[in-house]
Amino acid sequence: MQEHLDGEKDGKKTGKAKMITRLLQRRFGTMPDWASEKIAQAELPSLEEWSLRILDAQSLEDVFSDSNKR
Repeated sequence: MQEHLDGEKDGKKTGKAKMITRLLQRRFGTMPDWASEKIAQAELPSLEEWSLRILDAQSLEDVFSDSNKR
């Protein structure tokens, strides 16, 4: 049962990471390695927060900045 839940969580994380990457590429162009690595290593709550920041961000740095935490 736990393996199923872990697999489901990993699937959600992978899907969200791919979507954020596509949105960032569309908005800001080619993704630098540091941004791709940050997305790949992130947990689901961070991915969710970053997906919201894309709407207002003026740069990649704005999306990932710790100072944007509410």
